[in-house]
Amino acid sequence: MNDPLGALAPRLAALRARDRYRRPRLRDGAPGAEVVVDGRRLLAFASNDYLGLAAHPEVRAAFVRAAEEAGVGAGAAHLLGGHSRHHQRLEAALADFVGQPRALLFSTGYMANLGVVSALAGRGDTVLEDRLDHASLIDGARLSGARLRRYRHADVEHLERLLATAAGTPLVATDGVFSMDGDLAPLDRILPLARRHSAWLLVDEAHALGVVGPEGRGSLAHFGLDADGVLVMGTLGKALGTFGAFVAGPETAVEWLVQAARSYIFTTALPPAVAAAAHAALDIARRDEERRERLRELVARFRRGAAQLGLPLMPSETPIQPLLVGDDARAVALSRALEAAGIWVPPVRPPAVPEGQARLRITFNAHHRPAHVDRLLAALEAAWPCA
Repeated sequence: MNDPLGALAPRLAALRARDRYRRPRLRDGAPGAEVVVDGRRLLAFASNDYLGLAAHPEVRAAFVRAAEEAGVGAGAAHLLGGHSRHHQRLEAALADFVGQPRALLFSTGYMANLGVVSALAGRGDTVLEDRLDHASLIDGARLSGARLRRYRHADVEHLERLLATAAGTPLVATDGVFSMDGDLAPLDRILPLARRHSAWLLVDEAHALGVVGPEGRGSLAHFGLDADGVLVMGTLGKALGTFGAFVAGPETAVEWLVQAARSYIFTTALPPAVAAAAHAALDIARRDEERRERLRELVARFRRGAAQLGLPLMPSETPIQPLLVGDDARAVALSRALEAAGIWVPPVRPPAVPEGQARLRITFNAHHRPAHVDRLLAALEAAWPCA
């Protein structure tokens, strides 16, 4: 007789043997430069709260006011009575922020990508994706029933060859900033190509919004592109420090998502208080250029120091600074050595990155200071040869 539970035990053991076993760490307190992890205070380079807004007084105050007025839950899906004035205001502000006619809130970025890809592509169509796209884009293509074709990372010539033979209505999907490498997609070349082939273009701006481009409006704005007809997915839980996601684009396309995106239709709306907090965070992100400038200075300082130490950083100018290690066991050992020195940088291993490309994904936020960068560099200098 089959034993379903018994079949899992050797799989878990295999993950441990390959240094790929994961467990959540218990963090106390709000995100910041220093956090308490499993009871110990550590200097942390592990957060997506790039602008340091998760605990900002204005954001917390907006959350509390809305919670007192509207409660802590939406009470229903958007289409069944859960859509509040707070949601409506946030959607309008997000659409304006990314320069699109309309935006639609989703409960998570994963659900947003699943919803938009599976609503716009179907059997007989082709979805073309960068090989390093986020898992949610890949899963959305698989869910859609369309043919998924993946082009080499940032290789526009390869994408063009695939588009030339794409069936049905093509949909090109790419991260704007790649979550594990930190580099930008060559959107200045991808967008004209998508238009020539009458293809949808979906840009996942999760790690770009708030950080990249004028006012932090993302990678499309960074390249100065006219994004007419483009679909933009953005998250609220990274640089905006709250939770949730949105898709913005042409009025007709967004209206179709309302009618057809299952991950929008069949889930409870974000709590109104979260929407209010995200709106406050968006206001801060737009006006506070100092936070982005601080991030740029921190990244530049770190990259200069890493180059002097001969550390193999990947080519990124964003707050995501991957230190390529290669071997899974060595990445784990290096992370543990840093933690012993009071610094928290979790290792990233397959399947989050390709085989043989395990790394430390070092991320900066606006709470960090130059002294924190110098401490990290000193710890890496000591640990790198020994890991």
